[in-house]
Amino acid sequence: MGKKRRGKQEINSLTKKQKKHLKEFGEQHPFYDNVPDRPENTQILRLPDSPQRPEPDSEEDGDEEQQSAYQKLLSTMIQGADDNSEDEESDDEDDEEEVEIGESEEEEEEEEEEEGDLEEEEGKTPDDSQNKEHPEKTKGDIKENKEVEMEGEFTDKNEAAFSLETNLPVEGEENIGEKEEEDMLVKHHEIELSEEEVAQIAQGSKIKTQVKWPKLGTLQCVRPLERFPALGQPSSAPLPTIHKNLEANWRLLNQPFVPEGGAVMDITDLQNELLGLMGTYRDVHFANSSPLKEAKEVRSAYCLHVLNHVLKANTRVLKNNAKLKETKDVHEEFRDQGITRPKALILVPTRDGALRVVQTFITLLEPKDKKMDVSNKKRFKEEYGEKPDDRPPNLFRPDDYNAVFSGNVDDHFRIGLSIMKRSMRLYSPFYSSDIIIASPLGLRTILGTDGEKKRDFDFLSSIELLIVDQADVLLMQNWEHLLHALKHMNLQPLDSHGVNFSRVRMWNLNNWAANYRQTLVFSSIQEPQITNILTKYCHNYRGQVCSKTIPKVGSICQVLVQLPHVFQMFHSDSFKDHDARFQYFVDKILPQYRDSVMSHTFIYVPSYFDFVRLRNYMKKEDISFASISEYSQKSEVTRARYYFQKGQKSFMLFSERFHFYKRYTIKGIHNLIFYGLPTYPHFYSEVCNMLQAGVREGSDFASFTCTALYSKYDMHRLAAITGADRTAQMLQSNKTVHLFITGEEKKT
Repeated sequence: MGKKRRGKQEINSLTKKQKKHLKEFGEQHPFYDNVPDRPENTQILRLPDSPQRPEPDSEEDGDEEQQSAYQKLLSTMIQGADDNSEDEESDDEDDEEEVEIGESEEEEEEEEEEEGDLEEEEGKTPDDSQNKEHPEKTKGDIKENKEVEMEGEFTDKNEAAFSLETNLPVEGEENIGEKEEEDMLVKHHEIELSEEEVAQIAQGSKIKTQVKWPKLGTLQCVRPLERFPALGQPSSAPLPTIHKNLEANWRLLNQPFVPEGGAVMDITDLQNELLGLMGTYRDVHFANSSPLKEAKEVRSAYCLHVLNHVLKANTRVLKNNAKLKETKDVHEEFRDQGITRPKALILVPTRDGALRVVQTFITLLEPKDKKMDVSNKKRFKEEYGEKPDDRPPNLFRPDDYNAVFSGNVDDHFRIGLSIMKRSMRLYSPFYSSDIIIASPLGLRTILGTDGEKKRDFDFLSSIELLIVDQADVLLMQNWEHLLHALKHMNLQPLDSHGVNFSRVRMWNLNNWAANYRQTLVFSSIQEPQITNILTKYCHNYRGQVCSKTIPKVGSICQVLVQLPHVFQMFHSDSFKDHDARFQYFVDKILPQYRDSVMSHTFIYVPSYFDFVRLRNYMKKEDISFASISEYSQKSEVTRARYYFQKGQKSFMLFSERFHFYKRYTIKGIHNLIFYGLPTYPHFYSEVCNMLQAGVREGSDFASFTCTALYSKYDMHRLAAITGADRTAQMLQSNKTVHLFITGEEKKT
């Protein structure tokens, strides 16, 4: 108990700032060292006045200079050294709490989490910091790792095993990468750009080509520099070299999707093309990643690419460590690192997405017939897994809804992963992590905004791989959080964070990291806001590849109700011209439905800002209406649905995000207005089919109407609803009104 007591006093005698620096760099900042000869000028002046100055003080000070506070801390906790003067100067607060070191540090960590400190808990959210189950999680980690591994402890027992600076290649990996000059990763990093080429990329120079692949479809390729060749057929993008640690499992990407007793599927054609395309280190946007079909294959493919990239980069650093240890040439340099360690950032919308990514990593890394060493695995499953009572047992929703909202749907999280020697450490500090998995909201709370004291974005300075998965779901959350994160990518860090600058690549030092970063964006829809990510925030010198797949058959064919669909086109000067849509609706559309005969009118509004604008206008004009949005309380939703079905409210304002998150069926619709075309094409048919809900059998559908507004900037959404051929005719026609009829008569 004496050892632990002294260790606790040593820790708590430091300030929060000292503890933070000690945990990050492994030693105290020199500013806090108790060195008596620090003011050299003062000592020199005093020497003549007291030449017979006693020596004991200087001897003690000399000992303190040789032995840092970090070394003293280790000696008191491990070796059981005698008490020194610092033990007697501990705070009185230590006497009030008789707890173990780990528990004391957890409480300190919870306080710092509330202040927004990054390094103390990368994987926590504000809700997590108040989790009463933390003591049990700590005990579980102790049992699982067979050693003391406490969250708040500064000397992480796994830190040495996962350190890139001090480790060497394990036996059998010394020869990995002997031909690394042939590897695409090395080629990509060793390309030297000139200042003229960097300026040319910044100016937006583009050389466009187009190619068609069997599975990915039509690919639109853009490259900023002529000296790098354009993308050709799949044979021009073969599979990249796979790291030795992944050789045994990388072809088993689809093993988790195989039902029990089924044969293990080999790598699919889609994955083969995606991996070949990713291996060229171009930016990629794949817009056909359906949550029901392609999403699982896509996730497995980019997880393999990320692991392959990280393992190759780490192996190269470890090999160079061994060379530096053996060589006597002090002038030899190895430029193999970024300014900070994190290499890959994976943005996913929910905790369940993060859970599936980590599970894929384990599947790819785990040796056959042997369990992989994963630190903090129990805690991770508790925080990111789904609880049995999270989902009502009688909830019936479409398949695509269940695919998106399965598991833990919390959207505020972040976690660091470090990988070394077939082992993985979860919840590693960001500056000791190779991979960061987070939601845009989880990152936003760390990045902060201008003027905030507690903010940090240096850990994004050397990101080499950025993956944005399920971008369409992120669009439904809060798109500004994602854009805020992209604005802070690859900025020059404000602190060195203990980096060895002799090992940092020159293009990192020149602040050109953004030109070497590969960005992979996956979504299930074609949307201009998603495409704008690559246009505005991606400056890869190797260029970009975007899939362009327009369906020939639109979702209007899935409408089961006999219904006339009137598509009305209005003039707009830009994609963001909301005023033109509003004026057209108020002047041309709304007056047609003000008559009492046209009651039970349902208005579908994709944008929440347009929803608020319409709601304020209807209040001002004293129009009888009810409204439902994603922010409505359950009682408000129930009341609005009842009043609308009974006809007590003539209009129903309905936001798209509410439909995305709830998928309620609204009864009593007779007249349907799409203020804007839905973001997801199948939402159009789902809303149209609501007209038959609550209608008695044999009722006349002749009085039902459907009106949809669109502009020339809604081409992708219109094509997904009406089909590519019809959309081309509608946009080229001189007419602004087009009629389609669905239902039993099959008229067009």
